[in-house]
Amino acid sequence: MKATSSSTLNRYFAGMAEYVFQSQLGVADPPIVDYVSQLLLRFVRSESIHKVRSLTGKPLTEVAEMLVEANARVGTARRSVHRHIGDFTLFWAGVYPESLREMQSPTKKDHFIDYCSQGKRAYLIASRIEAEEENEAPAPILERLSQQFELCAYGLREMRREWERRDEEEMPGLLID
Repeated sequence: MKATSSSTLNRYFAGMAEYVFQSQLGVADPPIVDYVSQLLLRFVRSESIHKVRSLTGKPLTEVAEMLVEANARVGTARRSVHRHIGDFTLFWAGVYPESLREMQSPTKKDHFIDYCSQGKRAYLIASRIEAEEENEAPAPILERLSQQFELCAYGLREMRREWERRDEEEMPGLLID
């Protein structure tokens, strides 16, 4: 992805998050709004959605697998996996909740996983493990994401509605699945 397209997308998500969270939902928490817009920017690339890998290098695509991996790690590696579980569950529960039925089908390991509960728990665990690098998400933000998980997921759903509405306005008559 080019730097200009990345910065354009960054501005788009940041503006959309600010509009939805602050104007529509009344959430005046800039660090949370920024975190949500950055989450979308990171997850535009599919390899970021499945960045957690097993010891053999296989991408982990289910929360149940990620939880096992998180429990096998220590320190910042454990924090990173728990943060990713929070991000992963927030993304799917917020942006594409209709996908959860398939992701939690009886044939999947995630069948009995409650994405909201696991996301809240994962962010809380990550917030309690000290970050070693400055560019990592600060513990207070992760803790607030845990506390406000459902609100953030709702905000992401509203962001999706808004970008779909804007797409329809720009291209009337185009059917969107």
